[in-house]
Amino acid sequence: MNINIICIGKLKEKYWQDAVKEYSKRLGRFCNLNIIELKESPLAANPSRADEEAVKTAEGKEILNRIKGGDYVVTLEISGKSIDSVKLAGKIADLGLQGKSTIDFIIGGSLGLSAEVSSRSDFKLSFSAMTFPHQLMRVILLEQVYRAFKINNHEAYHK
Repeated sequence: MNINIICIGKLKEKYWQDAVKEYSKRLGRFCNLNIIELKESPLAANPSRADEEAVKTAEGKEILNRIKGGDYVVTLEISGKSIDSVKLAGKIADLGLQGKSTIDFIIGGSLGLSAEVSSRSDFKLSFSAMTFPHQLMRVILLEQVYRAFKINNHEAYHK
């Protein structure tokens, strides 16, 4: 299975980079992982609502350009559906059984996702009603994808 993490922004801090590197290494046993970092669009110091929408639209176009037609798209959204780790594992397993070879997980920038990206989503996933920095969200997502593969392979890790 191919797992793509399509995200806005680069990880600047070494501790985030190290965590992503570790989970990427662990996931190598289970899937082909690609992390696609897209450039953040510049935002004015005191942005108007229109400025913010323009940034989300620009970032959204870049995200949509990276999604292939047959990919199954999971957007991370506060308003998405909350599921536990076992259900996420089941969803990934079911997608594989349905012949979906590529899952794209989408993490938006600091302003969130454009309406166009959200509407392209096949599944809107929420990790919490709280807002997390997108750098931290990447690490949490990778850990949960790793946990899902461990669950699906009946390996010790999930408790």
